Amino acid sequence: MYMNGAPELAVRSGDVTIATQSFGPTDGPGVILIMGATASMLWWPVPLCRQLADAGFRVVRYDHRDTGRSTSHAPGVAGYSVEDMAGDLTAVQDAYGFERAHLVGMSLGGLIAQITALTLPQRVQSMTLIGSEPLGGAETELPGIDERFMGHFATMSDLDWSDRAAVARFLLEIARLSAGTPDAFDPAPSIARIDAELDRADTMQTAFNHATVETARDWTGRLPEVTTPTLVIHGELDPIVPPANGKAIHDQIPDSRLHILDGVGHELPDGFIDEIVAAITQHAAP
Repeated sequence: MYMNGAPELAVRSGDVTIATQSFGPTDGPGVILIMGATASMLWWPVPLCRQLADAGFRVVRYDHRDTGRSTSHAPGVAGYSVEDMAGDLTAVQDAYGFERAHLVGMSLGGLIAQITALTLPQRVQSMTLIGSEPLGGAETELPGIDERFMGHFATMSDLDWSDRAAVARFLLEIARLSAGTPDAFDPAPSIARIDAELDRADTMQTAFNHATVETARDWTGRLPEVTTPTLVIHGELDPIVPPANGKAIHDQIPDSRLHILDGVGHELPDGFIDEIVAAITQHAAP
């Protein structure tokens, strides 16, 4: 279900291999989906990929290094930067022959997209940022991750990574705490995704190297230089990257548009896929 039989391609990026999957016509305009920290490509729902493909785009999603079937390093501190992860994105774009591409980045993926829009603007046709924060920050301090999430994250030190059931419960609680309404959270889609992720990855532990990944350069004050058409999508109730962060991006990038998802958290709920796809498709239309 979560891989859905679409074509896969292994892409070389320096000394790592990036696992990718594509949907849609091979001659369609390129859309590259860039997921957030600790998340493999499976966090992009197949229905979202399929709907974008049905709109005529060639859609590519991929596993970040340290997730899924991409190269993993030893658990611990990430020995690479967000800029290195932006290099992985460019390698994926080159491998699929996209001279220019529409970038759709969620959370950390949004930072990667912003770096690419500033360093390789000629390669970026449009940019959609979902649940992301402004590269380089803002003039005023922005709200951060909900304390309940950080409390759960702290329990990772006692987690037995060889116990599949325990790891699944830990990951499911991350999904629940990321939702806009945790008390009304439907666990079924997340359980299916987590099961698929555990089947694909040798270990989920390496994904949490992303908790230590940082930018190598100072990007303060650079966002007003972005010339790429930008759409900011943000969940109204995002507990991981609160919506003030999305508004800060919107305020800094000239002529950007802001789309708020009512009642949504740091997630891509099944009931909002139509709305998200419609927003992206309208933004990326010629």
